[in-house]
Amino acid sequence: MKVAVRYYTKTGNTKRLAEAVAEAVGAEALPISIPIDEPVDILFLGNSYYAFTIDPEVRDFIRALDPKRVSRIVNFGSAAMMNSTWKKVKAEADKAGIQMDKREFHCKGEFKGIHKGKPDADDLKAAALFAKSIME
Repeated sequence: MKVAVRYYTKTGNTKRLAEAVAEAVGAEALPISIPIDEPVDILFLGNSYYAFTIDPEVRDFIRALDPKRVSRIVNFGSAAMMNSTWKKVKAEADKAGIQMDKREFHCKGEFKGIHKGKPDADDLKAAALFAKSIME
């Protein structure tokens, strides 16, 4: 199974999660500025809430995906205040004609002193276990 890991981060939290996910599935964690050039069965996409929605760069990245190259998106991320970005990512995936997995990984992330130290080692381990479970 061919997988790719892409992420968008402003604080570094999602990058840390992406690296844990990528290591677990034998891929490289790359920012969304690096396009998907080869067909992948699963795209693990890391993102977070910024001003109560996904960042426009994440939205544009999803809209630019080729459904002939990306079979399915698996969402993961962290946030200090909001919960899952799954619904926002799914709305964009639907527009792009790409299947969205119903499973996702989400944890708290540190922002301006809130949830200090998050994601922590336990969160990174949980993200890796989640990614491995997707591959089963």
